[in-house]
Amino acid sequence: MYRDLFGKTRVKLGLHQHTTRTDGRFSPEEVATLYRKAGYDAIALTDHWVYSEDDCLCGLPILAGAEYHVGVCDAGAGVWHILCLFADRAPDLDRARDFGHVTAQHLIDEIHAANGLAVLAHPAWSLNTTESVKALKGLDGVEIFNTVSRNTARDDASLLVDLYATNGLYFPLLASDDFHHNDHTVATGIDPTAFVMVECDSVAPSALKKAFTEGRYYASTGPEIHLRREGDTFFLDCSPASKVCFHSNSVASRGRTIFGEGITHATYERKPEEKYVRASVTDSEGRMAWSRIIKI
Repeated sequence: MYRDLFGKTRVKLGLHQHTTRTDGRFSPEEVATLYRKAGYDAIALTDHWVYSEDDCLCGLPILAGAEYHVGVCDAGAGVWHILCLFADRAPDLDRARDFGHVTAQHLIDEIHAANGLAVLAHPAWSLNTTESVKALKGLDGVEIFNTVSRNTARDDASLLVDLYATNGLYFPLLASDDFHHNDHTVATGIDPTAFVMVECDSVAPSALKKAFTEGRYYASTGPEIHLRREGDTFFLDCSPASKVCFHSNSVASRGRTIFGEGITHATYERKPEEKYVRASVTDSEGRMAWSRIIKI
């Protein structure tokens, strides 16, 4: 567990990992050991169409999870990967029976029926357009960053996130590794990279789920970030950064990006046309963090 800039307890979670149960190179025990040594407090094993229950492996708590998908390679025909997190049981989804015969909405509905959260994985990699995402009901979050998608230079989904929000879709934002380390993902290396930092003093799944659904977390590959609003002013606090950027539906540029050394605080004044504001920070090593979206 960690203490943030305000003295609150936070846990470091990896919520998208694959193992030899499907197309990963490392066993569940090897993945757990790797992430435990990297300082993670818990991870979710989200193998394709294989549901993993809450567990503990090699001293690391394992959170229930799975990944389900529609489509294969042609984004024009629709490719959807949906994470199932914090479910009470395995969703009623079977690859042999369902793959190629069900929709992304069906995946979301079955995840919810199992009392799980449905998170859209790597929307930039999948080229999930605003129009297609808007047609879905009940998404509980979106990956703004997906490490393994570096292989196609689509790891950062910030542009899509802003297009979604500009069209009224204010999703909670996650950063995840989508860890495989198999032949087609070897370019990403084996080091754990992305995570969410959840404000919680427990790694119990119920406590983490409650904190997650309440939005008490930020997404990161390294830095710490906090964003709050008072009236028309937004206040950002972060670990030392070399770049701070405020994002919104406005295309006006004044005051939006700040460069420097060791930036730990910044403010931003709302523009009349803005419907939401979020923030990102980049540190001197190029690592990033992303705040929640604040709807105005």
